[in-house]
Amino acid sequence: MESYLFDWANLLLRWLHVITVIAWIGASFYFVWLDNHLLKPESPELKARGVDGELWAVHGGGFYNPQKYMVAPPNLPQHLHWFYWESYWTWMSGFALFVVLYLFNASSFLIDKRVHDWAPPAAIASALGFLAAGWIVYDQICRRFGVVRGPQGHRAAASAPQGESGSLGRPGTSLKDGSIGNDGLVLGLVAVFVVAAAWAACQLFAGRAAFLIVGAMIATMMSANVLFWIIPGQKQVIADMRAGRAVDPVHGQRGKQRSVHNTYFGLPVLIAMLSNHYGMLYSHAQNWLVLSVLMAAGVLVRSFFVKRHKGINSWGLVAGALALLAGLIVWMAPARQADMPAPSLAEVKAVIDQRCAACHTGPAAQKGMRLESSESIQSQAAAIYQQVVLQKTMPLNNATGITEAERALLARWFDALPR
Repeated sequence: MESYLFDWANLLLRWLHVITVIAWIGASFYFVWLDNHLLKPESPELKARGVDGELWAVHGGGFYNPQKYMVAPPNLPQHLHWFYWESYWTWMSGFALFVVLYLFNASSFLIDKRVHDWAPPAAIASALGFLAAGWIVYDQICRRFGVVRGPQGHRAAASAPQGESGSLGRPGTSLKDGSIGNDGLVLGLVAVFVVAAAWAACQLFAGRAAFLIVGAMIATMMSANVLFWIIPGQKQVIADMRAGRAVDPVHGQRGKQRSVHNTYFGLPVLIAMLSNHYGMLYSHAQNWLVLSVLMAAGVLVRSFFVKRHKGINSWGLVAGALALLAGLIVWMAPARQADMPAPSLAEVKAVIDQRCAACHTGPAAQKGMRLESSESIQSQAAAIYQQVVLQKTMPLNNATGITEAERALLARWFDALPR
């Protein structure tokens, strides 16, 4: 019953997480696309109302005419739709899933004693520490290197490229003191930090958990940007407008900076989360480098879309992403095995008994897969091949120490089976 309820919790939390991810990333992608497709209004009426950009679109049988004001319409509506619960629920559902799957089962999912042998409480504390430290380091990079001094010596948040995202305030402009953007340096330092974090996580945790922790760390940075910078800045701007006070443009610039960062973080987070389901990736000897290359490809792909929205020819970014992935595929390709005869079922059963039977025997067998007889092994041949040979997700964290030679033996046995 415990295993049954655990599977339901896993399914429902994962479903909720996917739904909220779609809502958050989808909204983010849409507003970046919208900002980059707005046209200057031609109507004198719109110009008089302060409309800076508009777009006509057709969808679902209706016509839409979104308009963007700089900084706000003359009469600010009382009811505004805020885009932040998508972010918060994505993080909360993901963290709940992380707790249920990894922290409650730290000895099985979080710890691989061949990587680092430590007690579950220490591993749990360190995993949580990665999430907190990621935000602290990233935020300090933005504070220290994402600001520059203008001619009068004032410090201000670095401005972001125009049109990347939608924050209140006038985006893409310098402050009155002449401060200029410094986002290239910030994102470069963040990239170095993420690679270092990937290396550290892969030295401490089971490979699958390490990939997830790095993805969760970046996702925490994204959601914290919304919680601590973007939404508070927007609320302050609105409060100033309604009170008749002058609007400090620093709020718009700070929110813009963090919103642009979130745009580029999205695809690396998604590939980190997806890749931890593929054992060939996280079980590689240089798994931290594998993850880093995958995330770099995600950044290039997202950069392509951002530039493409602006009408900039950016196919070189796609070529770069494909080159990274092709190089990764070639580098990770397994060495060709010498032709060997197919093993007997008795040889296969000997491997299964030693490496798999501990979790797949009797009524309590994991996932209901029983492998104690030759007949049951033959009936589950496709699943064994998929999980043990192709994806290398089993045995979990390779707790029983199956060797590459034994995986190859199972592969030859499966290949020889009649189809």
